[in-house]
Amino acid sequence: MDMSRIGIIGAMELEVEELKSHMTDMKVTSRAGMDFCEGTINGAQVVIVRSGVGKVNAALCVQILADLFQVTQIINTGVAGSLNSKLEIGDIVISKDAVHHDMDATAVGYKPGIVPQMAESYFKADENLIELAKRVCQKVNPDIHVLVGRVASGDQFITDKEVKNRLIATFQADCVEMEGASIAHGCYLNQIPFVILRAISDKADDSGNYDYQIDYPTFEKAAAKHCAQLVEKLVVDLASSI
Repeated sequence: MDMSRIGIIGAMELEVEELKSHMTDMKVTSRAGMDFCEGTINGAQVVIVRSGVGKVNAALCVQILADLFQVTQIINTGVAGSLNSKLEIGDIVISKDAVHHDMDATAVGYKPGIVPQMAESYFKADENLIELAKRVCQKVNPDIHVLVGRVASGDQFITDKEVKNRLIATFQADCVEMEGASIAHGCYLNQIPFVILRAISDKADDSGNYDYQIDYPTFEKAAAKHCAQLVEKLVVDLASSI
Protein backbone atom coordinates (compact mmCIF):
# COMPACT_ATOMS: atom_id res chain seq x y z
CA MET A 1 0.00 0.00 0.00
CA ASP A 2 1.37 3.42 -0.98
CA MET A 3 2.33 5.81 1.77
CA SER A 4 0.04 8.82 2.01
CA ARG A 5 1.51 12.28 1.61
CA ILE A 6 -0.71 15.05 2.86
CA GLY A 7 -0.50 18.55 1.43
CA ILE A 8 -1.31 21.31 3.93
CA ILE A 9 -1.96 24.81 2.55
CA GLY A 10 -2.26 28.05 4.49
CA ALA A 11 -2.60 31.47 2.88
CA MET A 12 -0.42 33.26 5.45
CA GLU A 13 2.70 32.41 7.41
CA LEU A 14 0.67 32.73 10.61
CA GLU A 15 -1.46 29.81 9.44
CA VAL A 16 1.45 27.42 8.84
CA GLU A 17 4.20 28.46 11.27
CA GLU A 18 2.59 26.59 14.17
CA LEU A 19 2.44 23.39 12.12
CA LYS A 20 5.99 23.75 10.81
CA SER A 21 7.26 24.05 14.38
CA HIS A 22 6.15 20.44 14.95
CA MET A 23 7.81 19.01 11.82
CA THR A 24 10.86 16.76 11.78
CA ASP A 25 13.23 15.86 8.92
CA MET A 26 12.18 18.99 7.05
CA LYS A 27 13.34 19.67 3.51
CA VAL A 28 12.41 22.91 1.72
CA THR A 29 11.78 23.16 -2.03
CA SER A 30 10.95 26.55 -3.56
CA ARG A 31 8.65 26.91 -6.55
CA ALA A 32 6.70 29.93 -7.86
CA GLY A 33 7.76 32.01 -4.87
CA MET A 34 6.45 29.43 -2.39
CA ASP A 35 8.44 27.30 0.06
CA PHE A 36 7.19 23.70 0.15
CA CYS A 37 8.28 22.10 3.41
CA GLU A 38 8.46 18.30 3.26
CA GLY A 39 8.75 16.31 6.46
CA THR A 40 6.82 14.43 9.09
CA ILE A 41 4.46 15.32 11.91
CA ASN A 42 4.35 12.49 14.43
CA GLY A 43 5.21 10.05 11.65
CA ALA A 44 2.74 11.39 9.08
CA GLN A 45 4.28 12.43 5.75
CA VAL A 46 3.32 16.04 4.98
CA VAL A 47 4.12 18.93 2.67
CA ILE A 48 3.31 22.27 4.29
CA VAL A 49 3.19 25.46 2.24
CA ARG A 50 2.14 29.08 2.54
CA SER A 51 0.32 29.81 -0.70
CA GLY A 52 -0.06 33.54 -0.29
CA VAL A 53 -3.37 35.39 -0.38
CA GLY A 54 -5.86 35.09 -3.22
CA LYS A 55 -7.23 32.58 -5.67
CA VAL A 56 -4.42 32.56 -8.24
CA ASN A 57 -1.77 31.85 -5.61
CA ALA A 58 -3.94 29.08 -4.17
CA ALA A 59 -4.54 27.41 -7.53
CA LEU A 60 -0.84 27.46 -8.43
CA CYS A 61 -0.05 25.94 -5.06
CA VAL A 62 -2.41 23.01 -5.60
CA GLN A 63 -0.96 22.24 -9.02
CA ILE A 64 2.59 22.19 -7.68
CA LEU A 65 1.54 19.89 -4.83
CA ALA A 66 -0.06 17.59 -7.41
CA ASP A 67 2.71 17.60 -10.00
CA LEU A 68 5.89 17.83 -7.94
CA PHE A 69 4.94 16.14 -4.68
CA GLN A 70 2.14 13.78 -5.76
CA VAL A 71 0.16 14.48 -2.59
CA THR A 72 -2.66 12.04 -1.83
CA GLN A 73 -4.87 14.48 0.11
CA ILE A 74 -4.97 18.23 0.64
CA ILE A 75 -6.01 20.09 3.79
CA ASN A 76 -6.48 23.84 3.55
CA THR A 77 -6.32 25.65 6.88
CA GLY A 78 -6.98 29.28 7.68
CA VAL A 79 -9.47 31.92 8.76
CA ALA A 80 -12.71 33.28 7.33
CA GLY A 81 -15.51 35.75 7.89
CA SER A 82 -18.82 34.39 9.13
CA LEU A 83 -21.90 34.37 6.89
CA ASN A 84 -23.94 32.29 9.32
CA SER A 85 -25.53 33.91 12.37
CA LYS A 86 -24.85 30.73 14.36
CA LEU A 87 -21.10 31.15 13.91
CA GLU A 88 -19.17 33.28 16.37
CA ILE A 89 -15.55 34.40 16.28
CA GLY A 90 -13.39 31.38 17.09
CA ASP A 91 -15.81 28.76 15.76
CA ILE A 92 -14.70 26.39 13.00
CA VAL A 93 -16.24 25.60 9.62
CA ILE A 94 -15.44 22.30 7.93
CA SER A 95 -16.22 22.50 4.22
CA LYS A 96 -18.97 20.43 2.68
CA ASP A 97 -18.19 22.25 -0.58
CA ALA A 98 -16.78 25.49 -1.96
CA VAL A 99 -17.85 27.99 -4.62
CA HIS A 100 -16.33 31.02 -6.36
CA HIS A 101 -18.60 33.88 -5.29
CA ASP A 102 -16.91 36.27 -7.75
CA MET A 103 -17.42 34.03 -10.79
CA ASP A 104 -20.04 35.95 -12.80
CA ALA A 105 -21.05 34.82 -16.29
CA THR A 106 -24.67 35.85 -15.80
CA ALA A 107 -24.54 38.01 -18.95
CA VAL A 108 -24.35 34.84 -21.07
CA GLY A 109 -26.95 32.88 -19.14
CA TYR A 110 -25.12 31.26 -16.25
CA LYS A 111 -26.12 31.56 -12.62
CA PRO A 112 -23.71 33.38 -10.25
CA GLY A 113 -20.84 31.15 -9.19
CA ILE A 114 -21.15 28.76 -12.11
CA VAL A 115 -17.93 28.20 -14.06
CA PRO A 116 -18.84 28.02 -17.78
CA GLN A 117 -18.26 24.68 -19.52
CA MET A 118 -17.49 22.80 -16.30
CA ALA A 119 -19.50 19.86 -14.96
CA GLU A 120 -19.15 21.10 -11.37
CA SER A 121 -18.94 24.54 -9.81
CA TYR A 122 -19.76 23.67 -6.19
CA PHE A 123 -16.69 21.59 -5.44
CA LYS A 124 -17.42 18.88 -2.87
CA ALA A 125 -15.02 18.06 -0.07
CA ASP A 126 -14.14 14.44 0.64
CA GLU A 127 -16.68 12.76 2.94
CA ASN A 128 -14.06 10.76 4.84
CA LEU A 129 -11.97 13.87 5.50
CA ILE A 130 -15.07 15.76 6.65
CA GLU A 131 -16.04 13.04 9.14
CA LEU A 132 -12.48 12.65 10.40
CA ALA A 133 -12.12 16.41 10.85
CA LYS A 134 -15.35 16.52 12.85
CA ARG A 135 -14.20 13.75 15.20
CA VAL A 136 -10.74 15.22 15.64
CA CYS A 137 -12.09 18.71 16.32
CA GLN A 138 -14.35 17.38 19.06
CA LYS A 139 -11.27 15.89 20.73
CA VAL A 140 -8.85 18.76 20.22
CA ASN A 141 -11.18 21.77 20.52
CA PRO A 142 -14.13 20.46 22.62
CA ASP A 143 -15.29 23.95 23.63
CA ILE A 144 -15.48 25.30 20.07
CA HIS A 145 -18.62 25.14 17.94
CA VAL A 146 -18.00 23.22 14.69
CA LEU A 147 -20.21 23.43 11.60
CA VAL A 148 -19.99 21.55 8.30
CA GLY A 149 -20.92 24.12 5.68
CA ARG A 150 -20.29 25.94 2.43
CA VAL A 151 -17.21 28.07 1.81
CA ALA A 152 -17.52 31.02 -0.58
CA SER A 153 -14.31 32.44 -2.03
CA GLY A 154 -13.40 35.55 -3.98
CA ASP A 155 -10.61 38.04 -4.39
CA GLN A 156 -12.19 40.53 -1.99
CA PHE A 157 -11.99 40.98 1.76
CA ILE A 158 -15.66 41.30 2.73
CA THR A 159 -16.58 43.93 5.34
CA ASP A 160 -19.83 45.33 3.93
CA LYS A 161 -23.18 44.15 5.29
CA GLU A 162 -24.98 44.49 1.94
CA VAL A 163 -22.36 42.38 0.20
CA LYS A 164 -22.52 39.85 3.02
CA ASN A 165 -26.30 39.57 2.72
CA ARG A 166 -26.02 39.10 -1.05
CA LEU A 167 -23.55 36.25 -0.60
CA ILE A 168 -25.84 34.57 1.90
CA ALA A 169 -28.90 34.93 -0.35
CA THR A 170 -27.13 33.88 -3.56
CA PHE A 171 -24.92 31.05 -2.36
CA GLN A 172 -26.31 29.97 1.04
CA ALA A 173 -22.68 30.00 2.18
CA ASP A 174 -21.56 29.80 5.81
CA CYS A 175 -18.24 31.62 5.57
CA VAL A 176 -16.30 33.77 3.13
CA GLU A 177 -12.59 33.98 2.39
CA MET A 178 -10.10 34.26 -0.48
CA GLU A 179 -8.58 30.87 -1.34
CA GLY A 180 -10.74 27.83 -0.54
CA ALA A 181 -12.73 27.53 -3.77
CA SER A 182 -9.58 27.70 -5.89
CA ILE A 183 -8.00 24.95 -3.82
CA ALA A 184 -11.20 22.91 -4.12
CA HIS A 185 -11.32 23.62 -7.87
CA GLY A 186 -7.72 22.48 -8.34
CA CYS A 187 -8.30 19.36 -6.27
CA TYR A 188 -11.41 18.53 -8.30
CA LEU A 189 -9.49 18.78 -11.57
CA ASN A 190 -6.60 16.70 -10.21
CA GLN A 191 -8.89 14.20 -8.43
CA ILE A 192 -7.29 14.84 -5.05
CA PRO A 193 -9.48 14.42 -1.93
CA PHE A 194 -9.58 17.65 0.07
CA VAL A 195 -11.12 19.43 3.02
CA ILE A 196 -11.10 23.12 3.94
CA LEU A 197 -10.93 24.16 7.59
CA ARG A 198 -11.80 27.73 8.50
CA ALA A 199 -11.71 29.34 11.93
CA ILE A 200 -13.96 32.38 12.13
CA SER A 201 -11.97 35.59 12.66
CA ASP A 202 -14.65 38.21 11.92
CA LYS A 203 -18.31 38.71 10.97
CA ALA A 204 -17.63 39.95 7.40
CA ASP A 205 -19.48 43.21 8.03
CA ASP A 206 -19.32 46.46 10.00
CA SER A 207 -21.47 45.29 12.92
CA GLY A 208 -20.63 46.00 16.55
CA ASN A 209 -17.44 47.70 17.66
CA TYR A 210 -15.12 45.48 15.63
CA ASP A 211 -12.18 47.49 14.27
CA TYR A 212 -10.54 45.50 11.43
CA GLN A 213 -7.16 47.21 11.75
CA ILE A 214 -6.99 46.72 15.53
CA ASP A 215 -9.11 43.66 16.32
CA TYR A 216 -8.62 41.47 13.23
CA PRO A 217 -4.93 40.60 13.80
CA THR A 218 -5.71 39.49 17.38
CA PHE A 219 -8.63 37.27 16.41
CA GLU A 220 -6.80 35.99 13.32
CA LYS A 221 -3.90 34.75 15.44
CA ALA A 222 -6.18 32.92 17.90
CA ALA A 223 -8.28 31.45 15.09
CA ALA A 224 -5.23 30.24 13.16
CA LYS A 225 -3.92 28.50 16.29
CA HIS A 226 -7.21 26.62 16.72
CA CYS A 227 -6.97 25.41 13.12
CA ALA A 228 -3.33 24.38 13.55
CA GLN A 229 -4.19 22.24 16.59
CA LEU A 230 -6.92 20.56 14.57
CA VAL A 231 -4.72 19.94 11.53
CA GLU A 232 -1.82 18.52 13.54
CA LYS A 233 -4.03 15.80 15.02
CA LEU A 234 -5.96 15.34 11.77
CA VAL A 235 -2.90 14.47 9.67
CA VAL A 236 -1.80 11.85 12.16
CA ASP A 237 -5.23 10.21 12.29
CA LEU A 238 -5.54 10.43 8.53
CA ALA A 239 -2.17 8.77 7.90
CA SER A 240 -2.97 5.94 10.30
CA SER A 241 -6.36 5.31 8.68
CA ILE A 242 -5.02 4.80 5.15
